[in-house]
Amino acid sequence: MWSAVAFVALSSTVAGVSGALVNFQVAQPPVVPSGVKTCTHSLLERNFANSYYQPEIVEYVPPTDCGAPGSWTAITLNWTATSNGTQYDRLSAISFHNVEVWRTSTPEPTLAGIIWTYLKDVTLFTPLFAKPGRLILDLNNIVDPSQGITGEYFVRLSVTFYASNLLHPPAKAADTILPLSNFSPDQANYVSVPPALDTVLTFPRNSVSAFAELYASGNSQDEEFWYFDTANEYIDKLPSGAASPRGPYREVRLLVDGQLAGSALPWAVFFTGAINPLVWRPIPAYGALDLPRYYVDLTPFIPKLADGLNHTVTVDIISAEDDHATNQNWYVSGNIQVFVDSTSKPTTGKITKYSASPYPISQVTGSVAENGDVNVTVSATRSLTIEAEIVAGSGKKTLVHWSQNLSYVNKQTFTDDANSQTVKQKSSGTSVSLHNGIPVVSDIFSYPVDVDFALYPDGSGYTVVFDHTYTRSLLPNPLTYTTNINSYQHANGSIWALPTGGRTGNGTNINSFKYLDLHGNSYTRDVAVTNNTISYDRVGGSLAGSPFQFVLQPAGRNVLDAARLPLGRASRRFGSGF
Repeated sequence: MWSAVAFVALSSTVAGVSGALVNFQVAQPPVVPSGVKTCTHSLLERNFANSYYQPEIVEYVPPTDCGAPGSWTAITLNWTATSNGTQYDRLSAISFHNVEVWRTSTPEPTLAGIIWTYLKDVTLFTPLFAKPGRLILDLNNIVDPSQGITGEYFVRLSVTFYASNLLHPPAKAADTILPLSNFSPDQANYVSVPPALDTVLTFPRNSVSAFAELYASGNSQDEEFWYFDTANEYIDKLPSGAASPRGPYREVRLLVDGQLAGSALPWAVFFTGAINPLVWRPIPAYGALDLPRYYVDLTPFIPKLADGLNHTVTVDIISAEDDHATNQNWYVSGNIQVFVDSTSKPTTGKITKYSASPYPISQVTGSVAENGDVNVTVSATRSLTIEAEIVAGSGKKTLVHWSQNLSYVNKQTFTDDANSQTVKQKSSGTSVSLHNGIPVVSDIFSYPVDVDFALYPDGSGYTVVFDHTYTRSLLPNPLTYTTNINSYQHANGSIWALPTGGRTGNGTNINSFKYLDLHGNSYTRDVAVTNNTISYDRVGGSLAGSPFQFVLQPAGRNVLDAARLPLGRASRRFGSGF
């Protein structure tokens, strides 16, 4: 694990300047045991400059200094990175044994330099760390000084193992982990959709339960800002370039041999170049450094999946348009945690109830005023119920009830010839799976997001205001326990042209965060930043005091390179992208 001393030493190397801007996503520290032996091993050090399709590849061998492979009570990945110059935010992912285990993105650097550290709990992937395998870290970056794009990302990645003992037994683990992946041996293991990610898998004959974890994030111009996309029937009512088509509704679907098994309404991730990069310094939006995952109980399909034949498991993204199509560049992947019976006898059973339509119930309403103002509302609901009887070879019978009820509404307003745009969106829902009446998966969430964007009348700049709330009570699978997170961010700022050329701006970000889990661990943090300077930072809860909570010191003038964020009508698509 990186120590505070190591962190300070690394910070001083950024552009040869001490006091680099410390970026941090407000989130709880990993919940790991104290008082146990820990062993940290460096996985890689790499400077990502012109690195498109040139990931870092590590041939991993499990260590034994903290016990036999697989006997650990916890595992964390430790990422520390630095950069200076001008650069876009870049998507990055870590794949291990063809399983994506972490999706992240980079803060946009400053000329004086930035640094950030993030620790991720990867105990869920203990079976992968217990055996040799290939780890791939992709971070597609471009450096082009002629375009003013100069930032390189220097990344250090290590892994820390926590030894088990009598008080802290080995972590519970799945019997096997199946990738939802492109299975590339030397590139990122996620897939850009549409059309879809289809993975052909063969499950163990004695499988008794299976739980899917999904990654899905919209990227590039049209789909990074998917919540601003406008229903097809109103696109021609807007000035050219004011919005992208295919509407704002996005649903992540998981299908087994073409049959819907579960859905998710994705969280709107604001990457650090989103609309106004200055509001995300030094606090990225929630999820930007550790993108949320989505969960589906596949156990009702076990009688079908355990027949020894190949089955196609599909991940796709749909809209609420008539053709259900989206724009390009949703990156998806996932994994399935599979549990087997104590005997090798095949599992039997049947699905006893299936109530799910392929697509949600949706509605588009709107109006166009005489002055050209446009209002559009897209709403949708999704319900699903699947029940099954699972009979293990050992004779154990499990009655499974898996249900989802999801709702969505997005209200868009375009005024002043679409120079002013607002979005008010809320996704919410409940997903619950009961095995013999006991909850093994539960996901209760509410994701309201409001964005107000306005160009200056003379086109010389713009202002933007964000309200962003992530409320989620989550039990993702039987290996873990329920966590409750409430993250609220209010951010606002402006960017404008300077008379002498170039641009400047400002940004304010207020973040309130609360974490509580079933074991009584808690963490709170309230922090406010104006123009890179922290106004207050209050940390509390039983997890407070982590050595990885750092305080920002430097302030500075906010200057944007002329290559970034074009002003005028083109800025309606916000100028960010990977």
